[in-house]
Amino acid sequence: MADSARLRKRKETAEPQHVDVLIVGAGISGIGTAWHLQRFCPDRSFTILEGRHAIGGTWDLFRYPGIRSDSDMYTLGYSFEPWTDAKAIADGPSILDYVNRVADKYDIRRHIRFNHHVRSASFDSERGLWTVEVQRTDSGEATRFTCDWLHMCSGYYDYREAYLPDFPGKEQYKGTFFHAQFWPEKLDFAGKRAVVIGSGATAVTIVPEMAKAGAAHVTMLQRSPTYMVSRPAVDKVANGLRRMLGDKASYGIVRWRNVLMQQAFFQLARRRPEFMKKLIRKGVMKELPPDYEVETHFNPAYNPWDQRVCLVPDADLFACIREGTVEVVTDTIDTFRKDGIKLKSGRELKADIIVAATGLKLQLLSDVEFTVDGERRAMNESMTYKGMMFSDVPNLSYSFGYTNASWTLKADLTSGYLCRLLNHMREQNVQVAVPRREADVKEVPFLDFSSGYVQRALKILPKQGDRSPWKLYQNYALDMAALKLGKVDDGVMQFSRTVAAAPPRSLTKEVA
Repeated sequence: MADSARLRKRKETAEPQHVDVLIVGAGISGIGTAWHLQRFCPDRSFTILEGRHAIGGTWDLFRYPGIRSDSDMYTLGYSFEPWTDAKAIADGPSILDYVNRVADKYDIRRHIRFNHHVRSASFDSERGLWTVEVQRTDSGEATRFTCDWLHMCSGYYDYREAYLPDFPGKEQYKGTFFHAQFWPEKLDFAGKRAVVIGSGATAVTIVPEMAKAGAAHVTMLQRSPTYMVSRPAVDKVANGLRRMLGDKASYGIVRWRNVLMQQAFFQLARRRPEFMKKLIRKGVMKELPPDYEVETHFNPAYNPWDQRVCLVPDADLFACIREGTVEVVTDTIDTFRKDGIKLKSGRELKADIIVAATGLKLQLLSDVEFTVDGERRAMNESMTYKGMMFSDVPNLSYSFGYTNASWTLKADLTSGYLCRLLNHMREQNVQVAVPRREADVKEVPFLDFSSGYVQRALKILPKQGDRSPWKLYQNYALDMAALKLGKVDDGVMQFSRTVAAAPPRSLTKEVA
């Protein structure tokens, strides 16, 4: 035990490993950022720290039945690597395979340090350096990195904890109960009655998959309805273009077509919500029996895109409803019982398995504690700059995708801008870049979204401003203009040289 403690102490006090850019997270954003650095900043060293044992983030963590994208892969895929599978709405294993293939094709995996969980990060303005404290999740050992720039690609939710309401009487239930985020391995639900609590993207995926895989009956229990839109999983036009034009040319065309269609759908919903309500309702009614209670189960009280619209590929949920293997119940829970759930209406739902698809717990920058020159920085007190940096926090950026479109669209733009910024700093011989908050910018919430998981997290999220570059537009075309074509030295970003010398060159080499 004493030898072990001495070994740990030596590791803790060892010289930190230095790289130019440190990326936190080896999910879809982190791998994309690594590609951009290799392509546009080939003279920078970088390392990716991943707290888990594998690449993929969400797509490796979630294991519930039917896990899939709720965006098409022509926009969820990387701009630089065409999606070539037949299905545009892809399953989780296919997406994970795609991310791994990209990592291997571009030799990114060698830069990843698995089982490295970042605990804290401290910036020294005199040296222009972040010192990052890391704990090994496999051994518990502590280690340390320094970097000139820190880029957070840790996603937007807590991997270790999900949102689970305090259901009355939960302890009475004798069946199998769990949150969808932590789906049990080898769960056998064939021939069993299941209740899935929730009506968001996770529930809409799980419910038909359980029914198709042999569950005796599946009930989707929702407190309130969600907007749902059907779309073919296979994009025949995209596949036809690929045969005629090849992977790369067709991918660019389809990607832009889908971006424009997404934006048109979103803008129409914002400007003419009543029309969009009728359009979505008409689509649902087309898929369900004539006497189905659409008004009760598929008519939300809010406007489209006040919350995310759920995608139903190939109308599979509606097909299961027609077949009678799935039932939608709109009610609230009174109490759990030993054999199921009693509702406020008095109805009882018998269940062998109850799945809580009740949402995520948002966590913007993992659980990292940040300090600048010894002063703790709470990011919820900051204002986001171009949707990728924080006011008055130097040499720190983060990746956060769209709420109304594919995550990767914004992640790609963010990575590209980061490379532009780093190259500008080298050209100008400056080491520190910090967006300084303007006094007259009005604060507004980070996300204009009424979803429960967003509203519960507003207090931990930064603010956005009422004008550029502090405003989140949720618009790919506008963000492209700002991040790909806009000025880096915009008068808001302030640049400076460090007082102290940079670390010894021997330490800046990539750690093997």
